[in-house]
Amino acid sequence: MKKFFCVLCACLGAYAEDRPYAQVVQTSGNNVWGKARLENINLYEDGLAPLFVQLQSSGFFAWLALGASLAVILSFLGHYLIVGAKHFDHHAGKPVLAFTLFERCFHFVAASSWVILVPTGLIMMFGESFGGGTFVRLCKNAHGIATIAFAIAVIPMFLSWFWRMLPRFYDIKWMLIVGGYLSKNKRTIPAGKFNAGQKSWFWVATLGGMVMIATGAAMYFLDFNAPVINGAMGGVSQIEVLRASVIVHNVLGAVCAVFLCVHIYMAVFAISGAIHSMIDGHKPEEEVYVLHHYWYRELLDKGSVAKSQFEEKYPRL
Repeated sequence: MKKFFCVLCACLGAYAEDRPYAQVVQTSGNNVWGKARLENINLYEDGLAPLFVQLQSSGFFAWLALGASLAVILSFLGHYLIVGAKHFDHHAGKPVLAFTLFERCFHFVAASSWVILVPTGLIMMFGESFGGGTFVRLCKNAHGIATIAFAIAVIPMFLSWFWRMLPRFYDIKWMLIVGGYLSKNKRTIPAGKFNAGQKSWFWVATLGGMVMIATGAAMYFLDFNAPVINGAMGGVSQIEVLRASVIVHNVLGAVCAVFLCVHIYMAVFAISGAIHSMIDGHKPEEEVYVLHHYWYRELLDKGSVAKSQFEEKYPRL
């Protein structure tokens, strides 16, 4: 029996020495799961650790995303009840081709991706409240698949609309009057093919989306080996890269959730029938003249459209 006990102790000692990430901790008077239990993770008082622990343990990320989304939804509910939707005549005049089939295709893929990414991201944040298990894992897998789809669509979207999405001076005027959406009256609005609000969403969705892809990949592949990244960041530890990725991903995710809610409201509710432009590619002449007035003038100067009958109803800018 004594020989058996000695052999068992020797095996346990060898097992402990073979674990590169584990540290043998004396259990008398100490917590075996103390902060120094893992040698490859720096102490929780270093770098981003205090901020990360505080934000993660308090549920800040989840409540930020949920709270911001609900605030926007309630705001737009109030807007719809008080101001209401803007209606444009879809039969008078000649429809204007706004988006090609290629543009509509990559927009559909990107939009579908975001519709999956935002709710599944929220469910993952509140995973414990949903009981974890199969449902949360299914959302995690759907989140990953939607990310791949968006990654495919974001490049042609960025390249196709980059020039149109650059800020113009008249975008400042649009912001000052909030695109005219706070008034029930229709008047010509200073905007090109894309207004300042659409441009803001574009930059959040494309550049912000690329950052979300990179930080999400860092979170998904927890044990990635990235010496190039570490070298470029001055030897920052892998765990610090992971912590920074979590903070950026979750905060930016809340921003994306807000902009998605705004985009959906504007396309489906604020402007009656606006979503059809991403189905058949055309916008009604009155909508182009009023809401995208500088684009109308650009098309008129190029001879792409005839002089609009709505010039008699709404003054030109």
